[in-house]
Amino acid sequence: MSKPKILLTNDDGINAPGILALADIFADSADVYVVAPISEMSAMGHAITISDPLKVTEIFRDDTHFGWGIGGTPADCVKLAINGKLVPRPELVISGINQGANVGVDIIYSGTVSAAYEGTILDIPAMAISLDSFSQKDFSAAAKVAKIMVDRMLDAGLPKGTLLNVNVPAGDYESFKGFCITRQGSGTYQEKLERREDPRKRIYYWLSGTRVYKDSDPDLDENAVRSGCVSITPLHYELTNHNFLESLRSWNLELR
Repeated sequence: MSKPKILLTNDDGINAPGILALADIFADSADVYVVAPISEMSAMGHAITISDPLKVTEIFRDDTHFGWGIGGTPADCVKLAINGKLVPRPELVISGINQGANVGVDIIYSGTVSAAYEGTILDIPAMAISLDSFSQKDFSAAAKVAKIMVDRMLDAGLPKGTLLNVNVPAGDYESFKGFCITRQGSGTYQEKLERREDPRKRIYYWLSGTRVYKDSDPDLDENAVRSGCVSITPLHYELTNHNFLESLRSWNLELR
């Protein structure tokens, strides 16, 4: 029986420990292909490169081919891998394991999630997976979750245009409370733009922010993962607000 083909990508860069953990856990059960940014591309959203060439660098680990580092965004990586036939067409696209959760408004900005979105646009089932910690460097527990999810995805499939956004709590695998099926949360950031001046008197700004949770509903992704559950949120790229369509038609707009 042939092994499934899995494309791995991320936004933390091809040498990030999260993608290495995924490559390790799927090494025996799948044909793994790694195509990821050559450097960190966090918070790139669904940006694609159209005004510059995309440089491709073969990456080796222990003198063995590991994957392809791309001088572009996470979405570029998936496009190039599949449409550019850099690797065989995969059965699944897995993006991650991201350092830091992608919940609430993060989903809009996330390069990790956007890479998975690109997979669904190209009619390939996809998953984004993130670890809810910026300090924990052991991704083995999150990788175990990824293996469980992939086995189930290969068995059950996903609806067309749908990806799974998975967020794993910090800590050991044994500490997780279970899986929670969730909705995208409403959490955002209290942003701070600090104005600074460089040694040549040129002005620049440094953006930072503190996360703000607006809703305590346990069915939201941000609250589930904070409670110790693995959060799984089905997402799709069809953004129409269907609930507002009829109200909008009632405006009876006419050209003057």
